[in-house]
Amino acid sequence: MTDPRLDGTAIAASVIDLIGNTPLVKLHRLTELEGIPSVLAMKMETTNPGGSSKDRPALEMILAAEREGLLRPGGTIVEPTSGNTGVGLAIVAAQRGYKCVFVMTDKVAPEKISLLKAYGAEVVVCPVAVEPDDPESYYSVAERLTDELGAFRPNQYANPNNPRAHELTTGPELWRQTAGRITHFVAGAGTCGTITGTARYLKAQNPNIRIIAADPEGSVFSGGSGRPYLVEGVGEDFFPAAWDTSLYDEIIPISDQESFLTARRVSEAEGILIGGSGGMAVAAAIQVAKRAGPDDIVVVLNPDSGRGYLSRVFDDEWMANFGFVQECENCVGAVLETRGAMAELLYVNPGQPVREAVALMKANGISQLPVCKNTPPFANAEVSGAIDELDVMEAIAVDPAVMDLPVDKVMGPRLPTIGVGQKIERAMKMLEAAPALLVLSGGRPLAVITRTDILSYFQAAAGSVVLDALTTEAGRG
Repeated sequence: MTDPRLDGTAIAASVIDLIGNTPLVKLHRLTELEGIPSVLAMKMETTNPGGSSKDRPALEMILAAEREGLLRPGGTIVEPTSGNTGVGLAIVAAQRGYKCVFVMTDKVAPEKISLLKAYGAEVVVCPVAVEPDDPESYYSVAERLTDELGAFRPNQYANPNNPRAHELTTGPELWRQTAGRITHFVAGAGTCGTITGTARYLKAQNPNIRIIAADPEGSVFSGGSGRPYLVEGVGEDFFPAAWDTSLYDEIIPISDQESFLTARRVSEAEGILIGGSGGMAVAAAIQVAKRAGPDDIVVVLNPDSGRGYLSRVFDDEWMANFGFVQECENCVGAVLETRGAMAELLYVNPGQPVREAVALMKANGISQLPVCKNTPPFANAEVSGAIDELDVMEAIAVDPAVMDLPVDKVMGPRLPTIGVGQKIERAMKMLEAAPALLVLSGGRPLAVITRTDILSYFQAAAGSVVLDALTTEAGRG
């Protein structure tokens, strides 16, 4: 809605009018450090009012719903979101008088939950470790709330106005900002609205422009099962409606570790604070830019700011606990090295009978086993719990039929986790309250350690000191 009193001024009629027209900036420090021959530029979606690229589809989906009579004055909007789409919807809803209820998974950073509440929205948190059709999944909960509240659900995963927003705005902006010289476009794939909509416009202008989707390792887009991975807002365990492989020239899987470390590196080197999904996109863009020629212009879309990830990607303790960074020289990894080669990491699946778990523990002389889904390989496992020798023994003593039950009927909670690069003293303290710890490296399960492992490490270390002393003495003699 325009205000004639503002004609000729630089005053926007509302915050909605500030969505889009985000700047494009060359990543010159990163280009120098990586020896990149081409131009590598970043589309700065952080300058949208909500701080992310999701403001664009949020506006388009609400405007379309109003035109189609799906959203009426005073109505309610319900949407499952990792945060950014919710912020965009909340901003537009505030301007147009709607209520908002957002459904999120417990993987999402707490800052994002607080942010949505700050906009006056109600937030419902659901577990991430469930299947999409589970009644407790955030998709199922959103459907139920939509029915109960008689609400409008934008459904960004299936709404054609999601990619349409980027076809109408992001694509034309990039074409104009590069004077039609853009040769490569790199973006993360989640709902696929951004990459598909932008690709539609750019390919229509020049079919030779290469479109590259950056994807978390483990996501279905790059051949995974959909979990587990920690980077937020990208990747999926199903193919959304906007997924269109005819538009994508390449899909590059990026690990959590590379995503998070790249985000930290860009923030320090360029002075641009980006999140994990931005780090993932830049990591893929670096690969592309290194292969490109000196006349090429590679554009990477940064979807949001790192301010929403201060308690995770930019928190040293959180990063160390997942095995992304190392706190010290002699750390938990040194304990594992003392054990020698670990060719086979032991685990059981939730559906295996208890008797198989008991046999596995007995054969290997161990007392605890992680219970994992999505295996093999173990590195791609989603840990759902643990089975303990003592607990199983007590259960079987009460009822021998327990031996034939599936493991998930008797398993306990997941083992406490520690990063491979964290201090041994921390492991010792944690083992005062737990029989074993699950060691993580790069966010993935690596091994299980016990008090015995740490004792063996100290024995080996003491033996090395004695051996060094004897060798020194022999040399003197």
